[in-house]
Amino acid sequence: MTSSGEPAVLSGETAQPAAAGVGAGNGAGGGIAQDLIELDHGTGGGMSRELISELIAPRLGSVHHGRMEDSAVLGIETARIAITTDSFVIDPIFFGGGDIGKLAVCGTVNDLAVSGAVPRFLTLALVLEEGFPIVDLARVLDSVREAAEQAEVSIVAGDTKVVRDGEIDKIFINTAGVGELAPEVELGMARVSEGDAVIVTSYLGNHSIHILSLREGLGFEERIASDCAPLAGLVQAMLDEHPDHVHCIRDITRGGFGTVLNEVADDVGVSIQIAKDRLPIQHETAMAADMLGVDPLYLANEGCLCLFVDGDAAPEILEAVRSHPYGSAAEIVGAVHGRAESPVKMQNGDGTDSVVEVLYGAELPRLC
Repeated sequence: MTSSGEPAVLSGETAQPAAAGVGAGNGAGGGIAQDLIELDHGTGGGMSRELISELIAPRLGSVHHGRMEDSAVLGIETARIAITTDSFVIDPIFFGGGDIGKLAVCGTVNDLAVSGAVPRFLTLALVLEEGFPIVDLARVLDSVREAAEQAEVSIVAGDTKVVRDGEIDKIFINTAGVGELAPEVELGMARVSEGDAVIVTSYLGNHSIHILSLREGLGFEERIASDCAPLAGLVQAMLDEHPDHVHCIRDITRGGFGTVLNEVADDVGVSIQIAKDRLPIQHETAMAADMLGVDPLYLANEGCLCLFVDGDAAPEILEAVRSHPYGSAAEIVGAVHGRAESPVKMQNGDGTDSVVEVLYGAELPRLC
């Protein structure tokens, strides 16, 4: 149901959910006769409809709302909405604590949340490689459903395409998200100013190190878990308690914390000073990063935010963040100052300063 109480109309190829039990209780592939994705699953014919009606829709379950139409008609009771879109191409597609399906939902929800919006609706477009196992697709769809249930969002439109073997790597997912913005919510880089404190809500670098360890067989993945999580609840709890003192929120994904700081400093025309010994970095992550020759400041995260908040209110905001399960490792790591020659500096343990440079290339590919 939409927020207006009317049923959403599902766009693209996603059909109405099958009757209870159809496809969902008959093994991972449900009622699908094939074990692997075939090109005919993407032609729009009978096999396409079978894939959607007997596997995709039942697996999405209660988070899936709609009919076989060309667009979704939604009811939203607000004067302002937030909208975002993203594509997910992670390798490997399954990892500790999640997979590409969970990542797609969490990544989209988090992009809405950092604008101050309450996430409501998602679209889900699947690009599948010929030969992709049906059982793996079912597993990904189960993760999509579970993450959407946790984030309290509905999937209201979708699309499925199949390409020849070798044209992509297993599965790519594209999403779009829509959220509702309350009239009083105003977040953004324009509100960042001198005197603001900088808060990081979770450990830095864990997602990247976990994925790299799986990819290269390094053995760190048992000790360093991906932080993939939907963060809208954390953001809303913080805004409910401190609506006027939170100025800007950024999702620390590709490019990492160092890139976020440089983007904000450059856009606003300020400088930012952080303290190395305050950064929430797990010992195992620091050790793995040092061994691999990468810097946790630039590693991707999937459950970590950077907050710019009123400096006087920072201790109370930190307490509010730490009270949420996804913010228990949060720390105040720095402050915003007037414009300086070096936009971002880090104070080291010996009292010296080092410049946090702009990252011009990717340290690690296909992390999200």
